[in-house]
Amino acid sequence: MGVKKTLKKIWNKISSSDRILVTGGLGYIGSHTVVELMEAGYDVYIIDNLSNSNIDVLNGIEAITGKRPVFENIDCTDYVAMDKFFSKYEGFKAVIHFAAYKAVGESVSKPLRYYRNNILSLVNLLELMPIHKTHGFVFSSSCTVYGQPDTLPVDERSPIKPALSPYGSTKQMSEQIILDAVHASEDLHAVLLRYFNPIGAHPTSAIGELPNGVPNNLVPFVCQTAAGMHKKLKVFGDDYNTPDGTCIRDYISVVDLAKAHVKAIDRLLDEKVKKPEIYNIGTGKGQSVMEVIKTFEKVSGKRVPYEIVGRREGDIEQVWANPALANKKLKWVAEESFEDTLRSAWRWQEVVNKNSK
Repeated sequence: MGVKKTLKKIWNKISSSDRILVTGGLGYIGSHTVVELMEAGYDVYIIDNLSNSNIDVLNGIEAITGKRPVFENIDCTDYVAMDKFFSKYEGFKAVIHFAAYKAVGESVSKPLRYYRNNILSLVNLLELMPIHKTHGFVFSSSCTVYGQPDTLPVDERSPIKPALSPYGSTKQMSEQIILDAVHASEDLHAVLLRYFNPIGAHPTSAIGELPNGVPNNLVPFVCQTAAGMHKKLKVFGDDYNTPDGTCIRDYISVVDLAKAHVKAIDRLLDEKVKKPEIYNIGTGKGQSVMEVIKTFEKVSGKRVPYEIVGRREGDIEQVWANPALANKKLKWVAEESFEDTLRSAWRWQEVVNKNSK
């Protein structure tokens, strides 16, 4: 594509300001995606019920982009409220759906909470979109749909194994619901992003991962432990079939992950998605829990006290991505290093600590 054609395409996007709805847009991944969408010239609207996010995130988004997106406090399981929102702001070109509960351990102890929220919110959206002439859909899926894979790395052709947690089950069910909805409609086009383990924060440290209550994810718990907020970190099992006995995951920069969503929206609005497309979004490398702890200690200069405890129900032993399809078709690639991403997570934690004093 020539320079003039590329510049014209960028200008057309900025001037037309295609309207995108982001559900769960004040959450961790959602907020970073909102920033990347806005900086790419999209007109972003946010729905979030603040169940695991904070209204102050809007200030961080505005600090980075110079603009405050439209926000409404709505629960996606509330069909009537969602219908009113779509009617109030007609003209959405696409929806990115993040709004879901996501803690593996909690889903085991509270399965019905996860099934109700994660499935009902999706069904409401898919029913309302054609009514309001919104045709593009990007779904926040997960590598948990693969269960414990037979071979590594995992590509999109890997079999879908029985889920190891209700959270994983909701992602598998959601994917099938989307595929069925697209099959039944000529006007609905979907991209499903199966991402691995997002970590880190925006380089400005204006937004980052800030869970309500005790974190369910490893890196924020590591950061909080290093900051003295927890006595020690629990490492769930050291007897797995991995080099150091701890679970292995593909840890990806949340900013890189957010950029993948922009690529997916670009592809949808360029009308390149003729049938549902599924992409693994990861780095292609795996790090163990102990590698996370030791690397974090190295880049932060902080000690992370930990203890080995029993395995946690629902945990997968090891998984990492083959992102070749996303690299080729989405024109997306993970760019941030593991070390720099952990460093950004600690800088964010330092900002949080400072603001809480």
